[in-house]
Amino acid sequence: MTDQGRDAAVGAVELAYRPRHGDIVAGIAVRERKRGLGFVRWGFALLFAALGVWTLVAYESSAFSAGLSFLCAGLVWSLPHLQAHQVIRTVQWQGEYRTAVSADGITTASDHCVLTQFWTTFRGYRETRDHFVLLSRDRNILCVEVLPKRALAAPHDADRVRALLDRHSTRV
Repeated sequence: MTDQGRDAAVGAVELAYRPRHGDIVAGIAVRERKRGLGFVRWGFALLFAALGVWTLVAYESSAFSAGLSFLCAGLVWSLPHLQAHQVIRTVQWQGEYRTAVSADGITTASDHCVLTQFWTTFRGYRETRDHFVLLSRDRNILCVEVLPKRALAAPHDADRVRALLDRHSTRV
């Protein structure tokens, strides 16, 4: 029987966690900021909200139209949370994730699969208060890897992860 990537490489920092909604939202927020989509999302939300207000104050306006405009504004504003809800439904059934960050890359294993990503997969990373978020190299940043700091065994492990990320990737 093979270890299927579950044994960490020498010098690797290990994380063990179950993905949470907040982890996914953090990854989507970093991706959105990097791509400059925050202004677009807020612009559309404000546009729909303004349309709703205008519809309410306009002569002979429809309350249904105003309500629909406010609903669209709310949906546009909450899009990252809706995306995170869909992602968490997709990955939560896999149970606990065991991730090893090493000089070779990042290896994540669950009860159902093992994924190894080499450092060349990522364009860089951004550190938030509670996460390390790695962004894929493709133009649209279709993939993100979120490493929650709560999953580290010891507080000093965050410094070790940061050192590995700085050595093999760049801050973006």
